[in-house]
Amino acid sequence: MKSKSIFVFLMAMILILSACSNSATQGDISGSPSQSSEHIYLYGEVHGVDKILHKEFELWYEYYHNQGMRHLFVELPYYTAEFLNIWIKSDSNDILDTIYNDWIGTACNKPNVKKFYEKIKSQCPETIFHGTDVGHQYNTTGEKFLVYLKNNNLEDSEQYVLTKEGIEQGKYYYGHSDDVYRENMMVENFIREFDKLSGESIMGIYGGAHTGLEAMDYTNSIPCMANQLKELYGDAIHSEDLTSLAKDIEPYRLDSIHVGEKDYEALYYGKQDLTGLKDYAYREFWRLENSYDDFVNRPKTQDVLPYSNYPMLIETGQVFVIDYTKSDGSVIRKYYRSDGNIWNNEPTTEEFTVE
Repeated sequence: MKSKSIFVFLMAMILILSACSNSATQGDISGSPSQSSEHIYLYGEVHGVDKILHKEFELWYEYYHNQGMRHLFVELPYYTAEFLNIWIKSDSNDILDTIYNDWIGTACNKPNVKKFYEKIKSQCPETIFHGTDVGHQYNTTGEKFLVYLKNNNLEDSEQYVLTKEGIEQGKYYYGHSDDVYRENMMVENFIREFDKLSGESIMGIYGGAHTGLEAMDYTNSIPCMANQLKELYGDAIHSEDLTSLAKDIEPYRLDSIHVGEKDYEALYYGKQDLTGLKDYAYREFWRLENSYDDFVNRPKTQDVLPYSNYPMLIETGQVFVIDYTKSDGSVIRKYYRSDGNIWNNEPTTEEFTVE
């Protein structure tokens, strides 16, 4: 099976599974908002990654304390963010604990995500959350927030109307598996929340698939959320991709791999599950150290594997060994090198043959 097919499948799987909800394109980050008009600073993430959460907190801390921002937009439903706004003013973690338990089975149900919100409460206590996603957890968090509103005689409030609306969005999205609908609702919900603020700048945290200013969304049929917002808000939109921080990892171990007539030091970067891809179980990645000159002239097969498929960062002039383990236990070994080439607007490695 060609790696192009494997790449397309894996990208679809990765983006579908990331819905607590890549290629986000970095826009112009000016460093500080203009004093004369509002700015929208969007940051694309991989959900639940320590380094990314740490960077996002640093950014929010800077905007909050040095730029006076208070409004943080997040890839959560309206009612979840409203619950967080009640929690951040409370003396306990009961509400956050409830939300966290409702996140079981998603990328948000990780201790580092919970800690991220706790740090915001501790160090940026006037933060106001705005949830602009469709109604994830509509039958748990959504229903609980409706009960809260009823118990506080708020059934005639805007909160009640928007909570019901978010729940209906969630029901439709999960009932139809309609990613185009979700992307459009994220845009609509974002506009509703942002336009209430009358000129204030905000920061937003979303999965990288939603924040690329040059990108289509992962359905490849409509512009992603940031791209659509750019059409409306123009130069107020700024987007930065933080997803590469997820690949800034150390190798798990040092191995030795024999290729041709030589043994090479090989840094092992782990395993990727291929369950669901016909006939394949998983693949494993090694980088051969000090080997590029030995293979730079080897013929290529025209089989490409973009950088986004790899679990680690890649530089031009490197060689990789990838073992594909099939469902029957057999293993196919492939060799790739990074020559600095581009495929479909994305840097890519290419397979080469060995003797």
